[in-house]
Amino acid sequence: MSAQDQFNKFIRRYQVTGRNWIQRRDLSRRQWLQLAGGVAAVGLGSATAQAQSGIRIDKLDVKLINRAKNVIFILLDGAPSHVDLFDLKVMPGVTPASFKPETVNGVLMPTGILPKLTEALPDYAIVRSMRSWALVHGLAQTWTQIGRNPTSALGEIAPSIGSIVSIEKQAERTAGQVFPTFLALNTASPSGSGYLPGSYGPFKVTPSTAGVRNTTNVDGEARFKSRYDMLLRMDATMRQDSPLGKSVDDYADFCDAARGLTYNPTVDATFRFTAADRAPYGNSGFGDACLVAQKALKANAGTRYIHIRFGGWDDHAGIYDANRLPARAKQLDDGLAQLIKDLKASGLYDSTLIVMAGEFGRTVGRLSAANGRDHYLQQFCFLGGAGIKGGRAIGATDAQGASTTDPGWSAKRDVKPEDIEATIYSAMGINWTSIRYDDPFNRGFEYVPYAHDGLYQPLDELWK
Repeated sequence: MSAQDQFNKFIRRYQVTGRNWIQRRDLSRRQWLQLAGGVAAVGLGSATAQAQSGIRIDKLDVKLINRAKNVIFILLDGAPSHVDLFDLKVMPGVTPASFKPETVNGVLMPTGILPKLTEALPDYAIVRSMRSWALVHGLAQTWTQIGRNPTSALGEIAPSIGSIVSIEKQAERTAGQVFPTFLALNTASPSGSGYLPGSYGPFKVTPSTAGVRNTTNVDGEARFKSRYDMLLRMDATMRQDSPLGKSVDDYADFCDAARGLTYNPTVDATFRFTAADRAPYGNSGFGDACLVAQKALKANAGTRYIHIRFGGWDDHAGIYDANRLPARAKQLDDGLAQLIKDLKASGLYDSTLIVMAGEFGRTVGRLSAANGRDHYLQQFCFLGGAGIKGGRAIGATDAQGASTTDPGWSAKRDVKPEDIEATIYSAMGINWTSIRYDDPFNRGFEYVPYAHDGLYQPLDELWK
Protein backbone atom coordinates (compact mmCIF):
# COMPACT_ATOMS: atom_id res chain seq x y z
CA MET A 1 0.00 0.00 0.00
CA SER A 2 1.39 3.41 -1.00
CA ALA A 3 1.90 6.23 1.49
CA GLN A 4 -0.99 8.11 -0.15
CA ASP A 5 -3.29 5.08 0.22
CA GLN A 6 -2.31 4.66 3.88
CA PHE A 7 -3.00 8.34 4.49
CA ASN A 8 -6.40 8.12 2.80
CA LYS A 9 -7.27 5.02 4.85
CA PHE A 10 -6.48 6.84 8.10
CA ILE A 11 -8.56 9.82 7.05
CA ARG A 12 -11.55 7.68 6.13
CA ARG A 13 -11.40 5.93 9.49
CA TYR A 14 -10.74 8.75 11.90
CA GLN A 15 -11.11 12.23 10.49
CA VAL A 16 -14.19 14.31 9.68
CA THR A 17 -13.58 15.84 6.24
CA GLY A 18 -16.38 18.34 5.91
CA ARG A 19 -19.60 16.35 6.27
CA ASN A 20 -22.25 17.91 8.44
CA TRP A 21 -23.41 16.17 11.60
CA ILE A 22 -26.47 14.58 10.04
CA GLN A 23 -24.27 12.78 7.49
CA ARG A 24 -21.82 11.37 9.99
CA ARG A 25 -21.87 7.73 10.96
CA ASP A 26 -24.12 6.92 13.94
CA LEU A 27 -22.71 5.12 16.97
CA SER A 28 -24.27 1.87 18.09
CA ARG A 29 -25.40 1.62 21.73
CA ARG A 30 -22.34 -0.50 22.54
CA GLN A 31 -19.97 1.93 20.82
CA TRP A 32 -21.56 4.85 22.66
CA LEU A 33 -21.14 3.12 26.04
CA GLN A 34 -17.53 2.29 25.21
CA LEU A 35 -16.90 5.89 24.25
CA ALA A 36 -18.65 7.20 27.36
CA GLY A 37 -16.57 4.88 29.53
CA GLY A 38 -13.42 6.15 27.90
CA VAL A 39 -14.44 9.75 28.53
CA ALA A 40 -15.19 8.98 32.17
CA ALA A 41 -11.89 7.19 32.67
CA VAL A 42 -9.66 9.49 30.66
CA GLY A 43 -11.43 12.74 29.79
CA LEU A 44 -12.61 13.50 33.32
CA GLY A 45 -9.38 12.30 34.86
CA SER A 46 -6.06 13.22 33.35
CA ALA A 47 -7.41 15.68 30.75
CA THR A 48 -9.36 17.68 33.35
CA ALA A 49 -6.40 17.79 35.69
CA GLN A 50 -4.16 18.94 32.87
CA ALA A 51 -6.68 21.57 31.79
CA GLN A 52 -6.90 22.92 35.32
CA SER A 53 -3.13 23.25 35.50
CA GLY A 54 -3.13 25.02 32.13
CA ILE A 55 -0.15 23.11 30.78
CA ARG A 56 1.03 22.45 27.27
CA ILE A 57 2.61 19.13 26.43
CA ASP A 58 4.96 18.37 23.55
CA LYS A 59 3.82 14.90 22.55
CA LEU A 60 6.92 14.08 20.52
CA ASP A 61 10.52 15.23 20.74
CA VAL A 62 10.85 16.50 17.17
CA LYS A 63 13.63 18.29 15.34
CA LEU A 64 12.57 21.87 14.57
CA ILE A 65 13.75 23.96 11.62
CA ASN A 66 13.76 27.08 13.85
CA ARG A 67 14.96 29.45 11.12
CA ALA A 68 12.15 32.02 11.12
CA LYS A 69 11.59 34.88 13.51
CA ASN A 70 8.59 36.18 11.57
CA VAL A 71 5.87 34.91 9.23
CA ILE A 72 4.00 36.68 6.45
CA PHE A 73 1.02 34.59 5.34
CA ILE A 74 -0.68 35.71 2.13
CA LEU A 75 -4.15 34.28 1.49
CA LEU A 76 -5.17 34.53 -2.17
CA ASP A 77 -8.87 34.71 -1.40
CA GLY A 78 -11.11 33.30 -4.13
CA ALA A 79 -8.67 30.59 -5.21
CA PRO A 80 -6.27 31.43 -8.08
CA SER A 81 -5.77 29.16 -11.05
CA HIS A 82 -2.69 27.06 -10.35
CA VAL A 83 -2.31 26.08 -14.02
CA ASP A 84 -2.08 29.75 -15.06
CA LEU A 85 0.38 30.87 -12.39
CA PHE A 86 2.82 28.72 -10.39
CA ASP A 87 2.02 25.34 -11.96
CA LEU A 88 1.73 26.65 -15.49
CA LYS A 89 0.33 24.26 -18.09
CA VAL A 90 0.50 25.54 -21.65
CA MET A 91 -2.50 24.47 -23.70
CA PRO A 92 -2.54 25.40 -27.40
CA GLY A 93 -5.49 27.59 -28.24
CA VAL A 94 -6.20 28.27 -24.56
CA THR A 95 -3.12 29.76 -22.85
CA PRO A 96 -2.78 33.42 -23.94
CA ALA A 97 0.38 34.26 -25.89
CA SER A 98 0.84 37.21 -23.55
CA PHE A 99 1.74 34.78 -20.75
CA LYS A 100 5.08 34.17 -22.53
CA PRO A 101 5.85 30.75 -21.00
CA GLU A 102 9.53 30.25 -20.28
CA THR A 103 11.44 27.58 -18.40
CA VAL A 104 13.76 29.05 -15.77
CA ASN A 105 16.02 26.68 -13.86
CA GLY A 106 13.71 23.82 -14.82
CA VAL A 107 10.56 25.67 -13.65
CA LEU A 108 7.99 26.74 -16.26
CA MET A 109 6.80 30.28 -15.49
CA PRO A 110 4.38 32.76 -17.12
CA THR A 111 7.03 35.44 -17.59
CA GLY A 112 4.61 37.75 -19.39
CA ILE A 113 2.39 38.25 -16.34
CA LEU A 114 4.88 37.47 -13.55
CA PRO A 115 8.14 38.96 -14.86
CA LYS A 116 9.46 40.19 -11.51
CA LEU A 117 8.61 37.01 -9.62
CA THR A 118 10.22 34.99 -12.40
CA GLU A 119 13.40 37.00 -11.86
CA ALA A 120 13.09 36.45 -8.10
CA LEU A 121 12.63 32.67 -8.50
CA PRO A 122 15.94 31.87 -6.73
CA ASP A 123 14.44 33.39 -3.57
CA TYR A 124 11.47 31.02 -3.19
CA ALA A 125 10.19 27.51 -3.83
CA ILE A 126 6.85 26.35 -5.22
CA VAL A 127 5.00 23.34 -3.84
CA ARG A 128 2.97 21.87 -6.69
CA SER A 129 1.77 18.70 -4.96
CA MET A 130 -0.68 20.42 -2.62
CA ARG A 131 -4.33 19.46 -2.56
CA SER A 132 -7.16 21.13 -0.65
CA TRP A 133 -9.76 19.34 1.44
CA ALA A 134 -12.84 21.30 0.36
CA LEU A 135 -14.26 23.32 -2.53
CA VAL A 136 -16.39 25.78 -0.55
CA HIS A 137 -14.72 29.17 -0.21
CA GLY A 138 -15.56 29.96 3.42
CA LEU A 139 -14.87 26.45 4.68
CA ALA A 140 -11.55 26.09 2.85
CA GLN A 141 -10.36 29.62 3.71
CA THR A 142 -10.94 28.99 7.41
CA TRP A 143 -9.33 25.56 7.10
CA THR A 144 -6.24 27.21 5.64
CA GLN A 145 -6.04 29.70 8.53
CA ILE A 146 -6.65 27.34 11.45
CA GLY A 147 -4.99 24.25 9.98
CA ARG A 148 -7.90 21.89 10.64
CA ASN A 149 -11.45 21.11 9.64
CA PRO A 150 -13.71 23.96 10.84
CA THR A 151 -16.57 21.46 11.26
CA SER A 152 -14.58 19.18 13.58
CA ALA A 153 -15.15 19.00 17.34
CA LEU A 154 -12.77 21.86 18.14
CA GLY A 155 -13.08 23.63 14.78
CA GLU A 156 -15.41 26.38 15.97
CA ILE A 157 -13.14 27.35 18.89
CA ALA A 158 -9.81 26.69 17.19
CA PRO A 159 -7.28 29.55 17.30
CA SER A 160 -5.73 30.56 14.00
CA ILE A 161 -2.12 29.76 13.23
CA GLY A 162 -1.29 33.41 13.92
CA SER A 163 -2.84 33.20 17.38
CA ILE A 164 -0.82 30.10 18.26
CA VAL A 165 2.33 31.89 17.13
CA SER A 166 1.23 34.86 19.22
CA ILE A 167 0.80 32.92 22.45
CA GLU A 168 3.98 30.93 21.87
CA LYS A 169 6.05 34.07 21.30
CA GLN A 170 4.47 36.14 24.08
CA ALA A 171 7.39 35.45 26.43
CA GLU A 172 9.83 36.85 23.86
CA ARG A 173 8.24 40.30 23.80
CA THR A 174 10.40 43.03 25.30
CA ALA A 175 9.65 46.33 27.00
CA GLY A 176 8.55 48.98 24.53
CA GLN A 177 7.20 46.53 21.95
CA VAL A 178 3.69 47.92 21.58
CA PHE A 179 2.71 46.41 18.24
CA PRO A 180 0.41 43.38 18.42
CA THR A 181 2.15 40.09 17.74
CA PHE A 182 -0.51 39.16 15.17
CA LEU A 183 -1.31 41.73 12.48
CA ALA A 184 -3.98 41.23 9.78
CA LEU A 185 -4.00 43.47 6.71
CA ASN A 186 -6.82 44.06 4.19
CA THR A 187 -9.26 41.70 5.88
CA ALA A 188 -12.37 42.37 7.92
CA SER A 189 -12.85 38.87 9.27
CA PRO A 190 -9.67 36.78 9.56
CA SER A 191 -9.71 33.71 11.78
CA GLY A 192 -9.02 34.87 15.31
CA SER A 193 -7.93 33.71 18.73
CA GLY A 194 -10.61 31.04 19.13
CA TYR A 195 -10.87 29.98 22.76
CA LEU A 196 -7.59 31.74 23.65
CA PRO A 197 -7.68 35.23 25.19
CA GLY A 198 -8.54 37.96 22.71
CA SER A 199 -5.11 39.54 23.17
CA TYR A 200 -3.72 36.79 20.93
CA GLY A 201 -6.10 37.64 18.11
CA PRO A 202 -5.29 39.74 15.03
CA PHE A 203 -5.06 43.52 14.97
CA LYS A 204 -6.92 44.40 11.76
CA VAL A 205 -5.69 47.28 9.62
CA THR A 206 -6.52 48.42 6.10
CA PRO A 207 -3.33 50.20 5.03
CA SER A 208 -3.61 53.78 3.81
CA THR A 209 -1.40 56.83 3.56
CA ALA A 210 -3.20 58.21 6.64
CA GLY A 211 -1.94 55.37 8.81
CA VAL A 212 -3.82 53.94 11.79
CA ARG A 213 -6.85 56.00 12.68
CA ASN A 214 -7.73 57.42 16.11
CA THR A 215 -4.24 57.32 17.63
CA THR A 216 -4.54 60.93 18.87
CA ASN A 217 -7.24 62.91 20.65
CA VAL A 218 -8.68 66.29 19.63
CA ASP A 219 -8.14 67.61 23.17
CA GLY A 220 -4.42 66.82 23.16
CA GLU A 221 -2.19 64.16 24.72
CA ALA A 222 -2.14 65.50 28.30
CA ARG A 223 -5.94 65.70 28.53
CA PHE A 224 -6.30 62.25 26.96
CA LYS A 225 -3.84 60.75 29.46
CA SER A 226 -5.62 62.22 32.49
CA ARG A 227 -8.98 60.90 31.26
CA TYR A 228 -7.62 57.45 30.57
CA ASP A 229 -5.92 57.27 33.98
CA MET A 230 -9.19 58.27 35.64
CA LEU A 231 -10.98 55.53 33.71
CA LEU A 232 -8.47 52.96 34.95
CA ARG A 233 -9.02 54.05 38.55
CA MET A 234 -12.80 53.86 38.20
CA ASP A 235 -13.03 50.34 36.79
CA ALA A 236 -9.84 48.81 38.21
CA THR A 237 -11.73 46.09 40.09
CA MET A 238 -13.37 44.93 36.86
CA ARG A 239 -10.24 44.81 34.72
CA GLN A 240 -8.39 41.85 36.22
CA ASP A 241 -10.11 38.49 36.73
CA SER A 242 -13.42 40.15 36.08
CA PRO A 243 -16.50 38.48 37.61
CA LEU A 244 -18.15 39.21 34.28
CA GLY A 245 -15.92 36.67 32.56
CA LYS A 246 -13.46 36.34 29.70
CA SER A 247 -15.06 38.92 27.41
CA VAL A 248 -14.40 41.73 29.90
CA ASP A 249 -10.82 40.55 30.48
CA ASP A 250 -10.34 40.56 26.71
CA TYR A 251 -11.78 44.06 26.49
CA ALA A 252 -9.37 45.30 29.16
CA ASP A 253 -6.44 43.78 27.27
CA PHE A 254 -7.71 45.39 24.07
CA CYS A 255 -7.85 48.82 25.72
CA ASP A 256 -4.33 48.46 27.12
CA ALA A 257 -2.98 47.43 23.72
CA ALA A 258 -4.78 50.31 22.02
CA ARG A 259 -3.39 52.76 24.56
CA GLY A 260 0.12 51.64 23.64
CA LEU A 261 -0.51 52.62 20.03
CA THR A 262 -1.59 56.18 20.83
CA TYR A 263 0.84 59.10 20.58
CA ASN A 264 3.53 56.70 19.45
CA PRO A 265 5.93 57.89 16.72
CA THR A 266 6.81 54.29 15.79
CA VAL A 267 3.17 53.67 14.89
CA ASP A 268 3.10 56.65 12.55
CA ALA A 269 6.45 55.75 11.00
CA THR A 270 5.27 52.21 10.32
CA PHE A 271 1.69 52.61 9.17
CA ARG A 272 1.88 55.93 7.34
CA PHE A 273 3.38 56.07 3.86
CA THR A 274 3.59 58.39 0.90
CA ALA A 275 2.67 58.02 -2.76
CA ALA A 276 6.38 57.67 -3.50
CA ASP A 277 6.65 54.85 -0.93
CA ARG A 278 3.83 52.83 -2.45
CA ALA A 279 4.82 53.25 -6.10
CA PRO A 280 7.46 50.47 -6.15
CA TYR A 281 4.83 48.11 -4.69
CA GLY A 282 2.47 48.74 -7.61
CA ASN A 283 0.02 51.33 -6.24
CA SER A 284 -2.53 48.72 -5.18
CA GLY A 285 -4.22 47.59 -1.98
CA PHE A 286 -2.15 44.42 -2.00
CA GLY A 287 1.02 46.40 -2.60
CA ASP A 288 0.16 48.70 0.31
CA ALA A 289 -0.22 45.67 2.58
CA CYS A 290 3.18 44.33 1.50
CA LEU A 291 4.72 47.74 2.18
CA VAL A 292 3.23 47.96 5.69
CA ALA A 293 4.20 44.34 6.43
CA GLN A 294 7.81 45.10 5.59
CA LYS A 295 7.79 48.25 7.68
CA ALA A 296 6.16 46.52 10.65
CA LEU A 297 8.83 43.84 10.76
CA LYS A 298 11.60 46.38 10.28
CA ALA A 299 10.28 48.39 13.26
CA ASN A 300 10.89 45.34 15.51
CA ALA A 301 8.06 46.55 17.74
CA GLY A 302 6.54 43.17 18.57
CA THR A 303 4.79 41.95 15.41
CA ARG A 304 5.78 38.40 14.46
CA TYR A 305 2.91 37.05 12.33
CA ILE A 306 1.29 39.05 9.51
CA HIS A 307 -1.75 37.86 7.58
CA ILE A 308 -2.42 39.57 4.24
CA ARG A 309 -5.63 38.99 2.31
CA PHE A 310 -5.56 39.47 -1.46
CA GLY A 311 -8.99 38.70 -2.86
CA GLY A 312 -10.75 38.57 -6.20
CA TRP A 313 -9.37 35.32 -7.64
CA ASP A 314 -12.73 33.56 -8.14
CA ASP A 315 -12.56 33.48 -11.93
CA HIS A 316 -15.62 31.50 -13.01
CA ALA A 317 -15.96 33.70 -16.09
CA GLY A 318 -13.66 35.69 -18.35
CA ILE A 319 -10.52 34.58 -16.56
CA TYR A 320 -8.18 35.98 -19.25
CA ASP A 321 -9.97 39.32 -19.56
CA ALA A 322 -7.52 42.17 -19.03
CA ASN A 323 -9.19 43.26 -15.79
CA ARG A 324 -9.25 39.79 -14.22
CA LEU A 325 -6.36 37.34 -13.77
CA PRO A 326 -3.78 39.36 -15.76
CA ALA A 327 -4.55 42.51 -13.73
CA ARG A 328 -4.33 40.72 -10.39
CA ALA A 329 -1.18 38.89 -11.48
CA LYS A 330 0.45 42.28 -12.08
CA GLN A 331 -0.52 43.46 -8.60
CA LEU A 332 0.85 40.23 -7.15
CA ASP A 333 4.04 40.51 -9.19
CA ASP A 334 4.69 44.13 -8.23
CA GLY A 335 3.83 43.82 -4.55
CA LEU A 336 5.38 40.47 -3.64
CA ALA A 337 8.57 40.95 -5.65
CA GLN A 338 9.16 44.34 -4.01
CA LEU A 339 8.44 42.86 -0.58
CA ILE A 340 11.11 40.23 -1.13
CA LYS A 341 13.53 42.85 -2.43
CA ASP A 342 13.05 45.16 0.56
CA LEU A 343 13.21 42.34 3.12
CA LYS A 344 16.49 41.23 1.59
CA ALA A 345 17.84 44.79 1.64
CA SER A 346 17.00 45.16 5.34
CA GLY A 347 18.47 41.77 6.24
CA LEU A 348 15.08 40.40 7.32
CA TYR A 349 14.44 37.91 4.54
CA ASP A 350 16.59 35.17 6.07
CA SER A 351 14.52 35.34 9.27
CA THR A 352 11.09 35.84 7.67
CA LEU A 353 9.01 32.99 6.25
CA ILE A 354 6.62 33.99 3.46
CA VAL A 355 3.78 31.56 2.76
CA MET A 356 1.24 32.19 0.01
CA ALA A 357 -1.69 30.04 -1.12
CA GLY A 358 -5.34 30.15 -2.06
CA GLU A 359 -8.01 27.98 -0.46
CA PHE A 360 -7.95 25.62 -3.47
CA GLY A 361 -7.15 25.70 -7.19
CA ARG A 362 -9.22 25.88 -10.36
CA THR A 363 -10.31 23.46 -13.05
CA VAL A 364 -7.77 22.41 -15.65
CA GLY A 365 -7.75 21.96 -19.39
CA ARG A 366 -10.07 23.99 -21.59
CA LEU A 367 -12.07 26.88 -20.20
CA SER A 368 -15.74 26.60 -19.27
CA ALA A 369 -18.57 27.88 -21.44
CA ALA A 370 -18.22 31.17 -19.51
CA ASN A 371 -14.52 31.31 -20.43
CA GLY A 372 -13.54 30.72 -16.82
CA ARG A 373 -12.28 28.05 -14.49
CA ASP A 374 -14.28 26.55 -11.63
CA HIS A 375 -13.29 25.17 -8.21
CA TYR A 376 -10.74 22.36 -8.09
CA LEU A 377 -8.79 20.64 -5.30
CA GLN A 378 -5.29 20.73 -6.78
CA GLN A 379 -3.40 23.91 -5.90
CA PHE A 380 0.03 25.44 -5.30
CA CYS A 381 1.78 26.90 -2.29
CA PHE A 382 4.54 29.53 -2.49
CA LEU A 383 7.18 29.52 0.28
CA GLY A 384 10.24 31.71 0.59
CA GLY A 385 12.67 33.24 3.06
CA ALA A 386 13.86 31.82 6.40
CA GLY A 387 16.65 29.91 4.70
CA ILE A 388 14.45 28.04 2.22
CA LYS A 389 16.39 26.82 -0.81
CA GLY A 390 14.63 28.50 -3.70
CA GLY A 391 14.65 28.33 -7.47
CA ARG A 392 12.74 25.07 -7.68
CA ALA A 393 9.43 23.30 -7.57
CA ILE A 394 8.66 20.58 -5.04
CA GLY A 395 6.33 17.96 -6.42
CA ALA A 396 4.82 17.67 -9.87
CA THR A 397 1.41 17.24 -11.45
CA ASP A 398 0.25 15.54 -14.63
CA ALA A 399 0.20 17.24 -18.03
CA GLN A 400 -3.03 19.09 -17.25
CA GLY A 401 -2.31 19.89 -13.60
CA ALA A 402 -5.22 17.70 -12.49
CA SER A 403 -3.44 15.53 -9.91
CA THR A 404 -0.10 14.89 -8.25
CA THR A 405 2.26 12.55 -10.06
CA ASP A 406 5.28 13.12 -7.81
CA PRO A 407 4.72 14.35 -4.22
CA GLY A 408 8.33 15.47 -4.05
CA TRP A 409 8.73 15.05 -0.29
CA SER A 410 9.36 12.40 2.33
CA ALA A 411 5.69 11.77 3.19
CA LYS A 412 5.18 10.55 -0.38
CA ARG A 413 1.62 11.90 -0.63
CA ASP A 414 -0.25 15.13 -1.38
CA VAL A 415 0.61 18.13 0.79
CA LYS A 416 -2.31 19.29 2.93
CA PRO A 417 -3.04 22.57 4.78
CA GLU A 418 -2.12 20.82 8.04
CA ASP A 419 1.35 20.10 6.63
CA ILE A 420 1.80 23.78 5.80
CA GLU A 421 0.69 24.60 9.36
CA ALA A 422 3.28 22.17 10.75
CA THR A 423 5.91 23.74 8.47
CA ILE A 424 5.14 27.23 9.81
CA TYR A 425 5.38 26.06 13.42
CA SER A 426 8.62 24.16 12.84
CA ALA A 427 10.17 27.13 11.04
CA MET A 428 9.23 29.32 14.02
CA GLY A 429 10.72 26.89 16.53
CA ILE A 430 7.31 25.71 17.77
CA ASN A 431 6.72 22.01 18.37
CA TRP A 432 3.88 21.12 16.02
CA THR A 433 2.98 18.01 18.07
CA SER A 434 2.08 20.13 21.12
CA ILE A 435 -1.28 19.75 22.84
CA ARG A 436 -2.79 22.45 25.05
CA TYR A 437 -4.97 21.29 27.93
CA ASP A 438 -6.78 24.57 28.48
CA ASP A 439 -9.61 24.28 25.94
CA PRO A 440 -13.17 24.65 27.26
CA PHE A 441 -14.12 21.09 26.30
CA ASN A 442 -11.18 19.53 28.21
CA ARG A 443 -10.38 17.48 25.11
CA GLY A 444 -6.86 18.80 24.59
CA PHE A 445 -6.21 21.12 21.67
CA GLU A 446 -3.64 19.73 19.23
CA TYR A 447 -1.57 22.37 17.45
CA VAL A 448 -1.72 20.16 14.36
CA PRO A 449 -4.40 17.45 14.44
CA TYR A 450 -3.07 13.89 14.57
CA ALA A 451 0.51 15.16 14.34
CA HIS A 452 1.64 12.98 17.22
CA ASP A 453 0.30 10.01 15.20
CA GLY A 454 2.60 11.03 12.36
CA LEU A 455 -0.27 11.94 10.03
CA TYR A 456 0.97 15.47 9.24
CA GLN A 457 4.51 16.83 9.23
CA PRO A 458 6.62 19.80 8.07
CA LEU A 459 8.05 19.99 4.57
CA ASP A 460 11.67 19.80 5.67
CA GLU A 461 12.66 19.33 2.03
CA LEU A 462 12.26 23.10 1.59
CA TRP A 463 15.51 23.55 3.52
CA LYS A 464 17.45 20.70 1.88
